[in-house]
Amino acid sequence: MEFTQKFAEYKKIADESIAKFLPRPQPGFEVLAEAMEYALLGGGKRIRPVLLLAVCDMCGGDLNLAGPAAAAIEMVHAYSLVHDDLPAMDNDDFRRGRPTVHKVYGEDIAILAGDALLTRAFEVAAGIPNAEIAAKASLWLAQGAGCEGMVAGQVIDLQSEGKSGITYEHLRQMDLFKTGALIRTAGKLGGLAADASETQFKFIDQYCSALGLAFQIQDDILDVTGSEEFGKPIGSDAENGKATYVSVLGLEKAKDLTRQLTDTAVKALQQLPNGEFLKELALLLLHRKQ
Repeated sequence: MEFTQKFAEYKKIADESIAKFLPRPQPGFEVLAEAMEYALLGGGKRIRPVLLLAVCDMCGGDLNLAGPAAAAIEMVHAYSLVHDDLPAMDNDDFRRGRPTVHKVYGEDIAILAGDALLTRAFEVAAGIPNAEIAAKASLWLAQGAGCEGMVAGQVIDLQSEGKSGITYEHLRQMDLFKTGALIRTAGKLGGLAADASETQFKFIDQYCSALGLAFQIQDDILDVTGSEEFGKPIGSDAENGKATYVSVLGLEKAKDLTRQLTDTAVKALQQLPNGEFLKELALLLLHRKQ
C-alpha cells in the first residue's frame, strides 16, 4: 500500500481513538473538556501514534488493541505542548498556526487542561482490555513521560537557557530525554501490542532512538530555515536564548547529522520484517517543512 494511504489509515485509527477517549463537557466545568479538545485536535501530525500503530502492524499485531495506547501517547504529547507554551516555559503565543491554549483559555485553564490530559492518558492506558498489556503500557508511558524521561529533558532545556558553552553532547542528552523518550515509548508500546520478540524490541528501539534525535535536530533547522508552515514563530529559539544544534554545530553540520541519524534508523529496519513504511516515515521526517 502506498505510504500516504497507509499513513492516512494509521492517522484515522489514532484520531478515532482519541475522539473516543476525549471527555464530554460536564456542567460547571465544560471549559476543561473544551480546552483539552482544543489541545488535542489542533492539527498535529500524529507522528507518535502513527509510529506506534506502524510498529504494531509491522510486527503482526492487532491495531484495535493498539488504538488506546495510540490515544494515550498523543494525550501525553499534547499535555507537554500545552505546558511548554506557557509563559513560565517557552512563552509561545502560537502553535500549529493558531493561538496556544493559554492564549485562548488563560494560563490557569491551560495548566489544568494539561494536567487533565496527562492523567486521562494513564486512565486510557490502564483500561486496555488485556491486563498484562495495560500494566506494562502504563509503566512504560510513565517512564517515558516522567522524571527520567520527557520531563527531565525539559528541565535540562530550561536550565540551559541563556548559558554559553553548551556542547553537542549536552544537547544530545537533553533531547534523548525531551523528545526521544516519548518517541522510543511509542515504538515500545507498538511492539507491546504485537507481542514483539526481544530481538524485535532491540531494533525497534534503535530505530526510534535515531529517529527521535533526528526529529529534534530537524526542528532546530526549521526554526532557522522554515516558513509559516512551521506553525510557530521562526527564530523563537534564538529569541528565547536557547542553544540549538544549528547554533552549536552550524546549519550544514546539523543537516549532515540528521541525514546520518536517518541512515542509522533505516539500517535498524533491515533487521525487521516489513519495514518499508517506517523507512518512508524516517525520510518524510528528514525532509519535512513543518
